[in-house]
Amino acid sequence: MKPAEKARKLQGILDELYPAPPIPLDHRDPYTLLVAVLLSAQCTDKKVNETTPKLFAKAHTPEQMVKLTPDEIREIIKPCGLSPAKSKAIFGLSKLLLEKHGGEVPRTFEELEALPGVGHKTASVVMIHAFKEPAFPVDTHIHRLAERWGLSDGSSVERTERDLKALFPESDWERLHLQLIYFGREHCPALRHDPSKCPICSWAAPKKVVAASKQRPLAKKKTKA
Repeated sequence: MKPAEKARKLQGILDELYPAPPIPLDHRDPYTLLVAVLLSAQCTDKKVNETTPKLFAKAHTPEQMVKLTPDEIREIIKPCGLSPAKSKAIFGLSKLLLEKHGGEVPRTFEELEALPGVGHKTASVVMIHAFKEPAFPVDTHIHRLAERWGLSDGSSVERTERDLKALFPESDWERLHLQLIYFGREHCPALRHDPSKCPICSWAAPKKVVAASKQRPLAKKKTKA
């Protein structure tokens, strides 16, 4: 099956499973979305959503955030992990938003990625969800699925983003990236996965991947440290 044909078929399945997928991170505006996405690095969305109400109760604007110290921010966001770096980034980007952008989240990739702690994926999430600008955020789930289904070669996140953008209509990117995240979590995990029973892997994954899964025991689930 050609990649374009495969893309149309799997998109039909995803549309049936997730016709209107919600943004998994709770937020109220571009700034709170930016902070939530930053906190989600190496942290579950569930934990972020449990943490941000406490943070935003104290500060939900750049003006309010810079009135806190990085240490005060760190104490609140500790459950999300990497709190020393994340607290400095949140304080730093809030300060920069006030100094260079009038307290508003900028609407370009260049300006977003110049903010402390903001990489291309974070900028992509803000661009597509806050400003409805064309973007295709690629997280670990999407990167894994694209390689598993033969839509990209898995050599880099940048390559995956480029390949997926070429395969799917720009108008579908916002919905599709969320659909892929939910599908990866609920139907197609990295471990303990049987491709032959997956609604997409069973036909989209290379035959050698499906065959190999039948010949080896499923990986044991790792315990969290």
